Amino acid sequence: MNYNMIRFLLSRVLQITGLLMMLPLIVALIYKEMFCAEMFLLVIAGCLIIGSIGAHFKPQNVAIYAREGFVATALTWILISAVGALPFVLTGVTSSYVDALFETISGLTTTGSTILSNVEMYYSVQFWRTFTHWIGGMGVLVFILAIMPMSGGYSMHLMRAESPGPSVGKFVPKVRETAKILYLIYIGISATQVILLLITGLNLYEALTTTFATVGTGGFGITNAGMNDFSTASQIVITIFMIMCGINFSVYYYLITMRPKEALKNDEVKLYLGLMFASATLIAVMIYKQGITATPFESFHHSLFTVASVMTTTGFATLDFNLWPQLCKTLLACLMLLGACAGSTGGGFKLSRLLILLKAMKNELIYIVHPKSVKKVYMDDHTIDSTVVKSVSAYLSMYVVIFIFSILLISFDEYDYETNFTAVAATLNNIGPGLSMVGPTGNFGFYSDFSKFVLMFDMLAGRLELLPMLILFSPRTWSKR
Repeated sequence: MNYNMIRFLLSRVLQITGLLMMLPLIVALIYKEMFCAEMFLLVIAGCLIIGSIGAHFKPQNVAIYAREGFVATALTWILISAVGALPFVLTGVTSSYVDALFETISGLTTTGSTILSNVEMYYSVQFWRTFTHWIGGMGVLVFILAIMPMSGGYSMHLMRAESPGPSVGKFVPKVRETAKILYLIYIGISATQVILLLITGLNLYEALTTTFATVGTGGFGITNAGMNDFSTASQIVITIFMIMCGINFSVYYYLITMRPKEALKNDEVKLYLGLMFASATLIAVMIYKQGITATPFESFHHSLFTVASVMTTTGFATLDFNLWPQLCKTLLACLMLLGACAGSTGGGFKLSRLLILLKAMKNELIYIVHPKSVKKVYMDDHTIDSTVVKSVSAYLSMYVVIFIFSILLISFDEYDYETNFTAVAATLNNIGPGLSMVGPTGNFGFYSDFSKFVLMFDMLAGRLELLPMLILFSPRTWSKR
């Protein structure tokens, strides 16, 4: 294990965290929140001083292999969460560090689950709360890779450990250039949404914070009423960008580089959009018949917003879908588990994995009937390597085991099954709200500290695709053999 390189990376993370906190510090100064400014300045100074000391001693061996990559990724997210929680406690938004840590992990993992019953707080802290979505949406280490050169090709292990999906590739030969392209696309989408939200009547602060939560598919709101405070035009813009950010970013790269044929033959995106609009149409018909909405347009608007929010694991809500018909809630729960596309900022199981599993199942059935037949799994007109199919099956096994154990562990708090099941589904899939007590109008504050730690682990495991967190806590990881 290359401990010196891991220490060096974590020092860089501290430095970058300090620099990122400059933005809420500026917001505090603009809104004359001098107490908050002092608290942010204190955390920034600590991050920069400690980070600079650690980064000063550069390791001679810069090699990062798979094990170091997974461990460094897990520790990076834990460290930035631990530091990012400090402003919530220091400014008095919450007196519990556990609650502050839960809120920060929820923000960085773009989950959007909250322990707060009142989100109308200091502007600067509220800005930091939503900004954590934007930081975590594309990934902390992807940002580091974009600005910090690494030799020997070892950086691919870091990118693979942090990026969502069954397989991770490069747009261009160099990982650093790929990271830059990803962030340029990310910034471009963010800037476009800010401009459109300004046109629909939001002020700059509202447009920025809402964009952070939308593009990062996180879902932290800035008012207690949530999306109900926004106009229909603003909600339509948010719906469009939620859908966009649930699409694999490689599609945008192909479009930018004038390769529309490669973008259009993406099987996962076709399934994603088809499933989304079919589900939204079905739910729209049902809630209109139930009299929940007044017109067909309202029905489709609210159903598409909700389906996009749930499927991309953003977590925004215009209506309390906890009050919708049972079939609608069941369908939404299924979409929660499936999630968005691989290579997007959305969470969930990922539709690419579902496609690979379904095609592998079909091939297995054919093999049973025709033992001599040789079938391969194809996606986007390309053959899927057998190791990827194997890794998807392993991921499903790990996912189910973590899901079951998490439900068992939080059941000690004696809350109903629907609450516990959807709380784990919402955190492990980085969705935000669940059903029953953790529905769109509820929060996670009633859980014990033990249950909150379980759910925090689920949020981190879900965002990092399980392996980094499992490898971090495996005794074999730290063995010298």
